[in-house]
Amino acid sequence: MSEYQYYEFQALDRPLSREEQERLRAISSRARITATSFTNTYNWGDLSGSPRQMVERYFDAHLYVTNWGTHRLMLRLPKQALPLPAAQPYCVDQYVDAWTTHTHLLLDVTSEDEGGDWVEGADDSLTALIGVRDELATGDLRSLYLAWLSALAAWELEDDEEEEYRNAHEPPVPPGLGDLTAPQRALADFLRVDADLLAVAAQASPAAPGPPARATRKELTPLVAALPDKEKNDLLLRLALGPECRLHTDLLHRLRGTTVPATSPGLRSAAQLLDAFHTRRTERRQRAEHERAKARAERLTTLADEAEPAWQQVEARIATKQTSSYDAAVTLLAELRDAYAHTGRDADFQQRLTRLRDNYQRRPGLIHRLDRHGLR
Repeated sequence: MSEYQYYEFQALDRPLSREEQERLRAISSRARITATSFTNTYNWGDLSGSPRQMVERYFDAHLYVTNWGTHRLMLRLPKQALPLPAAQPYCVDQYVDAWTTHTHLLLDVTSEDEGGDWVEGADDSLTALIGVRDELATGDLRSLYLAWLSALAAWELEDDEEEEYRNAHEPPVPPGLGDLTAPQRALADFLRVDADLLAVAAQASPAAPGPPARATRKELTPLVAALPDKEKNDLLLRLALGPECRLHTDLLHRLRGTTVPATSPGLRSAAQLLDAFHTRRTERRQRAEHERAKARAERLTTLADEAEPAWQQVEARIATKQTSSYDAAVTLLAELRDAYAHTGRDADFQQRLTRLRDNYQRRPGLIHRLDRHGLR
């Protein structure tokens, strides 16, 4: 398989100037560059610029996908939207990182899976993930916890000492982990968060509060009138200098005094979470296996009760003298064998099979297939 690397950058809060686009063109002559985006695919070589520096200087979101299993997402938010101390508890070595520039906070989350299946066509993944940025800006930290869960699973594969997992505790648990938004579900998939691990983590997560009621003119008119002149002037100036994606959210927050959903203290150790995860996964697989066995038993019982039409299908397929029909006939015969055995009628099946083999002993292709499947 040839090498595949996909880079996508998006500018959301402001468009890129012509001069900035020209500076980006110096990084890649083949990239598709617009006032709001930079995209390129590499089947050989690599991006000459630093994605981290590109996000710090120009972009608000970055997606990176490779065919050797790397998934990377970087987001840039205004510092006042998400303080660094709120993000730091979720950081884990090389998997989740957060830092600040003079004006912004940046998040960098990575998932690696060299042994996983890779499907080309991740070019639209950033569209599905971009809503995470706005959610983080409003105080919804579920995406950060998902990134930490992804890092925890990766850490487990490093096979450290058990003491390490007992001493490490989960970060603050945000509400609503059991009911993720569409962008958060996309992020969980992108970072390969195991569904059983997420379910275990969600047990300590209270329900998320419902969305606030839609603001009305009647409600907002007196609130706007009560704003100090200086605040009104600042808001109008921000509007005039726009576009600014957070202006609407910030204004409603200022007027209505909405509160950020509180997180719960992280009380569980990494070892406790991983133990609960493995227990849940084992129990789920056992239940699934039990259901499969139950369904198969029911199917075999039904087939044994209605065996004669199945025997007629076997004869009809053999009569075509086509290899594909021989294969289908032998598959059905194997099912009939199991059905007769399931209902304690092995001797009846053997009698019918012997008669069938005698009738078609001059069909070596059929006899060979019967022998290969143990239908003697």
